[in-house]
Amino acid sequence: MIQRFIELGEGYSDIYELIALAKANRHRLSGFFVFHTVKKGQAVVSLAVVLHPTDPGDFQPLYICREGIPDPSVKPNKRYELFMETAKELGIDVIHLDVKPSTMFAELDLYYQHLIGIMRMNRFIPPLQ
Repeated sequence: MIQRFIELGEGYSDIYELIALAKANRHRLSGFFVFHTVKKGQAVVSLAVVLHPTDPGDFQPLYICREGIPDPSVKPNKRYELFMETAKELGIDVIHLDVKPSTMFAELDLYYQHLIGIMRMNRFIPPLQ
């Protein structure tokens, strides 16, 4: 199985695309994730939508808006609220994880491998087969 993060942006106008992807693929929804971190001294979150793997092909997309939304516990914002409202509307629980910022990794691919490892270890996504 191939599991890959697909970055839509940092969560400005692309948050609407993330929400549209979730609504259009409600039959494939696996989970909604909020990754909490501190980047450059600012508490921020990444929002992600995970779909079940394709059949055939075994490709599991993990769509993400990376580290561009202020942490709502520090600064409430409409983008985060829209994400949470969509999850509620679709009947999906939101999983919150505290993670390292992407700036701690030499390459963005390493950061995404780190997140996939955390998600596999906690059994939020299937293990490597």
